[in-house]
Amino acid sequence: MKKTDGLFILFIVVVLVLLMNPLTHHAFFGFTDRYVLLGGFIKFFLFATIGDVISHRIKRGNYRLPGLFKKAVLWGILGVFIVMIFTIFFTGTKTLQTQRILPFEGILFFTALFTSVLMNLFFAPTMMFLHRLGDQIIDDRLAGIKSFGVSLKNINYHAFLHMLFKTIPLFWIPAHTITFLLPQTYRAFYASLLGIMLGLLLNMFKKHA
Repeated sequence: MKKTDGLFILFIVVVLVLLMNPLTHHAFFGFTDRYVLLGGFIKFFLFATIGDVISHRIKRGNYRLPGLFKKAVLWGILGVFIVMIFTIFFTGTKTLQTQRILPFEGILFFTALFTSVLMNLFFAPTMMFLHRLGDQIIDDRLAGIKSFGVSLKNINYHAFLHMLFKTIPLFWIPAHTITFLLPQTYRAFYASLLGIMLGLLLNMFKKHA
């Protein structure tokens, strides 16, 4: 293990300790509950970016991820939309149950399951593609390529679709069912941690089908 691995692990431990400490825990989640959209940005900016960093370490052997800040901002912007989408799909699913369009009204597990299925079928592919496109644009700009059309062509669509069809039913639907079983305070935070896995998946499937 390299010295940088030890420092990275130490960073993760410090973050976990701060999140578990009652004082810093309540300060962080109190702030993100008060400013929900900003909180979504912060959570994804900080935590989802870790997946990109870990993926780069696995593939390249170092933590010097090109365009790191820009990629973190991209995650933060997506985090804002994800926070809103969570509310839209969760509230919409409960309405469908109330109107007897979906069964098992009032049973949280089924509300969470239906929400996860609908969200992952109708929103997740778009969100993942937007992240993949944004990530490609950042990489291309760093390489001196400024054409949006070229960035579109540089995406490995076969690998992307392969990732979607494998991970949505096997990972994302179960994982986000857990998300919607959690109190609302922790949903965006948990989703940002899942963003670590998303960052890994999107990067690992970037060039390999």
